[in-house]
Amino acid sequence: MSLKYDILPVTPFQQNCSIVWCSETKIAAVIDPGGEVEKIRGRLAKHELELDKILITHAHLDHAGGTAELARLTGTPIIGPHKDDTFWIDLLPQQCAQFGFEGEIFSPDQWLNHGDTVSLGNLVFKVIHCPGHTPGHVVFVEIQESFAIVGDVLFNGSIGRSDFPRGNQQALVKSIRERLFPLGDDIQFIPGHGPMSSFGNERRTNPFVADQRFG
Repeated sequence: MSLKYDILPVTPFQQNCSIVWCSETKIAAVIDPGGEVEKIRGRLAKHELELDKILITHAHLDHAGGTAELARLTGTPIIGPHKDDTFWIDLLPQQCAQFGFEGEIFSPDQWLNHGDTVSLGNLVFKVIHCPGHTPGHVVFVEIQESFAIVGDVLFNGSIGRSDFPRGNQQALVKSIRERLFPLGDDIQFIPGHGPMSSFGNERRTNPFVADQRFG
């Protein structure tokens, strides 16, 4: 595999901040830097990586709280999420203060849309817009490597919450079943929290989105 990754649970929510890189070029992205920015930078240094992009799946505090700080310290562009999460970005200071975190509003250097691609060395990630947990949530999929970072859309044995402002469970289930599962059962994914799984495993066993639930 040309794709390598390291998962760093950050914040009291134990959010899976991921460092993903191309092994052939050592060019890396940090995905969802929710906090503990010095820990993230230390891991980048340990692997001797060149940080090229900060990728954001959605703008909840545990996924995006450290974005502005990491971008400022490294001079790295912020890519994502979809612009429909603008209101969550604007609420970051309030979100973080509610839980005793530090967090700042940030301005993405690039918003993402469904069907966009994001390059990382020799890797190419397809952007899948998956509303439901938040309206602007995106997923990053490297088809050739059978690998995805799905944020809080899908978990091992569960799906994301839809009871936040502008959440929608029907839209979330549709996103998973119509936009993620057709990409292939063999795709392994890092969720926003908890252990990894595969689309195939969730199609077979996930009580919220398994095939048997839908006939």
